[in-house]
Amino acid sequence: MLSVFIFLAFALSKSLVLAKNVVYDFNVTWVTANPDGLADRKVVGVNGQWPLPVIEVDKGDQLIVNMYNGLGDKNTSIHFHGMYQNGTNNMDGPSMVTQCPIPPGASFTYNFTVNQNGTYFYHCHTDYCIPDGYRQALIVHDNSSYFVDDYEEEFTITMSDWYHNMAENIKPEFMSLYNPTGAEPIPNAFLFNDTTQGINLDVKPNTTYLLRLINVGVFVAQYFYIEDHTFQIVEIDGVYTEPTEADMLYIAVAQRYSVLLTTKNTTDKNYPIVTVADSTLLDTIPSDLRLNYTNWLQYDASAAHPQANITVSVSSDLDPYEDSTLVPYDHMSLLENPTISINLAVVMDNLDNGKGYAFLNNISYTAPKVPTLYTVMSAGELATDATVYGDYTHSMVLGHNDVVEIVLNNNDTGSHPFHLHGHQFQVLGKNPSYGPDFFKYADGDPFPYDPSNHSAFPAYPARRDTLVLPPQGYFVIRFVADNPGVWLFHCHIDWHLAQGLAMTMVEAPLQIQQRMTIPSGHIDTCRAAGVQYEGNAAGNTEDYTDLRGQNAQPGWIPGGFTARGIVAMVFSIVSAFLGMGSIVLYGLSDLKFVNENVQSTSDVAEEYHD
Repeated sequence: MLSVFIFLAFALSKSLVLAKNVVYDFNVTWVTANPDGLADRKVVGVNGQWPLPVIEVDKGDQLIVNMYNGLGDKNTSIHFHGMYQNGTNNMDGPSMVTQCPIPPGASFTYNFTVNQNGTYFYHCHTDYCIPDGYRQALIVHDNSSYFVDDYEEEFTITMSDWYHNMAENIKPEFMSLYNPTGAEPIPNAFLFNDTTQGINLDVKPNTTYLLRLINVGVFVAQYFYIEDHTFQIVEIDGVYTEPTEADMLYIAVAQRYSVLLTTKNTTDKNYPIVTVADSTLLDTIPSDLRLNYTNWLQYDASAAHPQANITVSVSSDLDPYEDSTLVPYDHMSLLENPTISINLAVVMDNLDNGKGYAFLNNISYTAPKVPTLYTVMSAGELATDATVYGDYTHSMVLGHNDVVEIVLNNNDTGSHPFHLHGHQFQVLGKNPSYGPDFFKYADGDPFPYDPSNHSAFPAYPARRDTLVLPPQGYFVIRFVADNPGVWLFHCHIDWHLAQGLAMTMVEAPLQIQQRMTIPSGHIDTCRAAGVQYEGNAAGNTEDYTDLRGQNAQPGWIPGGFTARGIVAMVFSIVSAFLGMGSIVLYGLSDLKFVNENVQSTSDVAEEYHD
């Protein structure tokens, strides 16, 4: 018994000694970049550089990021994607959810303990900002992982879509009367480690490597494979999995994988590393848009570097590994008997301003006037009443340790990668699965989840924090509400989030009040930004149930109108106003001419009289 105590004491003291503060100072400013070699553009840089620095910590470290907003014309923030932020919900980063936006000239410190492991990334979570390059990998090293001794070296690989135009110029065209279908902006290129110029990963024969794969993009998922190689999946979204052999992955935006790759026992050639953009997400494919890119697993620098041999006609013919079948290494059992079930449907539709919006059920997320976490902190006992968080934040109040089930049906013909802040969730079911069947409902009717007729749930469900909702299909997930905080659940396609495809989980609000204090520096940020930090969603501090003046989504289209009809009506009204304006303009011109004519006649008459 004594020996066990000594061992535990030694282990604890060792962990305390090894844990350290990891500090990054970020001066966020505009810089110029041209990663695809086709166009210079302004991007968000850190300390005058782009690509941004990779954040690296060890499990147990304290991560401190001191951020100064030097952009001059944009608010900003940082979300550490996939971090649980257990006990530090105020460090999660989404503006108007857990903090105020950080205005130009203001500073903000993120400070939290990283008690988890795996592959993550960080990005801005304020307005449209990821398209401007504000994203990069965040790696949490773990010297106790079950595979730590199985590889010699690791590589971090990011993939993303890329736009030549700045987000501020894309936004007005996307959310516009001229885009009533909500067609997403088409990227100009696709990047591999922030370039299109071809990268070599130098490897030795008969050696195992860890590849960390992250889609840090805005919109488009990508397929990933290496010609004539297989690999073993060992992690998804920070969750270790039973080692599972695969030869191709489908990686949606915000998803991450770690795989073990063992090289061949030869150096006679180099092998293409292939990424293929999911073209089914694109409404149109410009003739100059390159969808397939080749980088190389380089065994011999002097050998040929062949282009990939891609034989499929469209990306949907590719057959990646189905992530929902992966088994967590810890064999966490299926969560039984949910205490709360949330049934949702994704809908893409127009509102009465003629623009395209995204909805979960009938609500298009609209940010409140007070960050939702700050409403929790100032609402007292009313914090358990979802009313105070507004009608358009789609807030669900969860009890502490509730087992929460979310059934998400897709009434849209596009896929949607949904991310839950503050948690990993179990994947109980997804239909259809990856591969050609993934699109089988896209051209027909939606296929909603039937609780009385579905495949058996797995005993040890896969867990991750970002899951793709299939076109017109569904998924079912569960998690335990054991992390008091305000957590977004949203589509991670940045354009869809901008359209309102999000909702809020307010988890154990009374426990939040007991356990958390908002740092004074965060309140200073609100003052600098001119944002209220007390009150309900409408900013009312006197009556938290009075939502008059809250931010609201536009109105619904009147009954009997189609989306096309309302757009036509709006254009007709605009045309009518333009027509009336023209009449007035020409009328005034004629009046001016008459006045000038009258003045001239009067002058002549006076001269004649004299």
